[in-house]
Amino acid sequence: MNFDFSDDQNQLRDQARRFLSETCPPKAVRAVLEGKADYDRELWKGLAEMGFLGVAIPEEFGGTGAGQLELCVIAEELGRALAPVPFASTVYLAAEALMLAGSDAQKRKWLPKIASGEAIGTLALFEGTGNPTPKSIKVSAAGGALTGTKMPVADGAIADFAIVAARTGNSGRDSDIALYLVDLKAGGVTAKPLQSIDPSRQQAELVFAGAKAESLGAANEGWSILKRVLDRAAVLVGFEQLGGADRALEMGRDYALDRIAFGRPIGSFQAIKHILADMYVSATLARSNCYYGAWALSTDAAELPEAAASARISATQAFQHCAKQNIQVHGGMGFTWEFDCHLYYRRSNALALALGSLPYWEDQLIDRLRQKNAA
Repeated sequence: MNFDFSDDQNQLRDQARRFLSETCPPKAVRAVLEGKADYDRELWKGLAEMGFLGVAIPEEFGGTGAGQLELCVIAEELGRALAPVPFASTVYLAAEALMLAGSDAQKRKWLPKIASGEAIGTLALFEGTGNPTPKSIKVSAAGGALTGTKMPVADGAIADFAIVAARTGNSGRDSDIALYLVDLKAGGVTAKPLQSIDPSRQQAELVFAGAKAESLGAANEGWSILKRVLDRAAVLVGFEQLGGADRALEMGRDYALDRIAFGRPIGSFQAIKHILADMYVSATLARSNCYYGAWALSTDAAELPEAAASARISATQAFQHCAKQNIQVHGGMGFTWEFDCHLYYRRSNALALALGSLPYWEDQLIDRLRQKNAA
């Protein structure tokens, strides 16, 4: 397969990079990291004004209707800038779930608010440690109300609404899981912020105590819808990770060219060259897999499940590897608070668990390839 982004999409990338370089410098990330704000509201407003929040939302629901490839481009630039905003939880998860399974009334209520920056959304799936499975979901739904606890929930403490996975039966089958839309400001929900390795992307515990909920999609198709949402989000988060990996590599390269030791740039030493070369290979492999995922996502190809898993695996590995090695290239200075290396290391580890752990996606890829070969 030969795939690349179009000239228009690359121009969008350049536009997004210029915008983020002006509006999201490292000091803006640090302000959120250090607790001066729960997210960057000015940046969020700016993303809405630029049309980035609604780039994949159809025009009839307030978006620009550009498409998924444009969203991939923007995701990569947000990853480079470590944007401290609830973009992933709102756009990759909540908006995608609404577009896949929401009723016309639900779409008309929430999608325009997402595109304009008026509403923040999230997906409440996890319930403590471990990867998501139908059996791991204990939050129950009865009579249009939810009871139970979800944690961690990305941006749960600042979200206006959540797509919640809940149990409707006890047969142990996938059909026991249904999705619900909950207005988090309507009562019956308590949100508690949680500590995390990357405070610039917040996590929360949501406790549902008879919270009023609307069904999202068919009652017996919740798990199948979730898998589609996670596959789509895996590609988009993969592009964020790719952007972060590329930036960490650039930081390491630039420092190696500027730092002088024994009268020479440290980049001239073979040991440093090998580190940077390994970082480049890792990031390039991730780009190849993410591009495959972008193609599958934009065409809704049958290969999307395995393409999404491949993008997720390689991008997770690349970002963690590049962020860690960037610290090593910077040496003793790389471990200090003043240098920005730790910002990328924090984000790389936070995103590694955002949609399920690396072993979870490795198992998903193996299972999907086996199913494909068996067919």
